[in-house]
Amino acid sequence: MSSSLRRGALAATAIAFSIASLAACGAGNSASTLQVKPDNAATSVGDVQLQNVNVITQPDGAEGPAVVSGRIFNNGTKTETLESVAVEGSSSPVKLRPAKGSGPVTIPAGGSVMIGGKGNASAVMARSGESVRDGNAQQVSFEFGRTGKVELKAFVVPAQTYFKDFGPSIVPTPSSSAKPSGTASPSGSPTGSPGSEEAAGGEAADGDEANGDTAGSPSAEGHEGAGH
Repeated sequence: MSSSLRRGALAATAIAFSIASLAACGAGNSASTLQVKPDNAATSVGDVQLQNVNVITQPDGAEGPAVVSGRIFNNGTKTETLESVAVEGSSSPVKLRPAKGSGPVTIPAGGSVMIGGKGNASAVMARSGESVRDGNAQQVSFEFGRTGKVELKAFVVPAQTYFKDFGPSIVPTPSSSAKPSGTASPSGSPTGSPGSEEAAGGEAADGDEANGDTAGSPSAEGHEGAGH
């Protein structure tokens, strides 16, 4: 091969390599290539994989029930069970309940279970406590029957925007005893309305006037008779 042909071949190879490099860079900048994931806690231990784990508090930051939300995958060939969940710093234990019935939450082989949200399994704390505050990264422990304990740091977020449908189903409301009753009268006021008293007084006055007129008639007639 002549030197000119060799130089041409080398130039073509360099151009092809450059195009391939640019294509790789373009693919590398894409979300799918970089495998961009939501900024939520995720981890794997054995056949168990946890994704999008969050501790979700009341939407307005008030005291009240809070929940743990996330998806659990079972990549094994045998059924796995979630027996308990614990949140570090919580002032109350986490009450775990399957989507239907009672007992541990069962994750079928090759399947997944969602914790939190309507119609799903739930993990609820009666009170989150002072240590569990929005913006914190809280230690959460999942205890499985076969895999054992799986721990990770989960963000504490209020039940707003994306987390609204996965937050606590119970939102505290003002006590009904604090609301004014429709039948109770204001404190210190008479039970009868001023209008009724005035009406009663007016009726009494009219009655007196009527009685006076009636009583005065015979007397006038008597005086007239005496005059005659």
